[in-house]
Amino acid sequence: MSSRTMKLYSDYPRHRTRQIVADLFALAAIAASVWLGFVIHGLVDGLKSFGAQMEESGSGFRSTMTDISDNLSGIPLIGGGVTTPFDNASNAGKALESAGQAEQVAVHNLAIGLGLGIAALPILTILLFWLVPRLRFAHRAGSARSMSTQPAGVDLLALRALAGQKLSRISAVHPDPMSAWRNGDEVAMRALANLELKSSGVRVR
Repeated sequence: MSSRTMKLYSDYPRHRTRQIVADLFALAAIAASVWLGFVIHGLVDGLKSFGAQMEESGSGFRSTMTDISDNLSGIPLIGGGVTTPFDNASNAGKALESAGQAEQVAVHNLAIGLGLGIAALPILTILLFWLVPRLRFAHRAGSARSMSTQPAGVDLLALRALAGQKLSRISAVHPDPMSAWRNGDEVAMRALANLELKSSGVRVR
């Protein structure tokens, strides 16, 4: 879609003001959603400290039991039998260390998921109910403005009004607007064209 066929704001002050206010509100809401997502991510991600403590405790316990086992293994005759409980304890410490690492990964992934979800849902809703209509307006207004500068612009705009405007509006222009367009009624066609321009946010010149 060419930028030349886009017209972001209406030529009419009241309508333009409403559009600007809506744009600012939407952008502020998007920024707030992103900020909230970062906050939630930080809060949840901070819970990794429990996993880090678990990993550190398991590592320390495993290291201690391994050192004791190594020292006892050097005792003649009884070293091999005495070390078994300490080896088992060292394995338990290793399991605790692994559990701490897994807990940190799980919490980190949860933090990312919650942060993205809390930010994305409002943003997608805003884009759906704000950006899509704004893009439609911009394209329609730009297209109407472009048509108004063409030699057959009045005819095209009048036909577009007949196709898209409410029946009550075009009936107010002419009792039988379709016949007027077919017969080339210049006054009726210009009125229909002006109706289309005004509804598209393009000031009639």
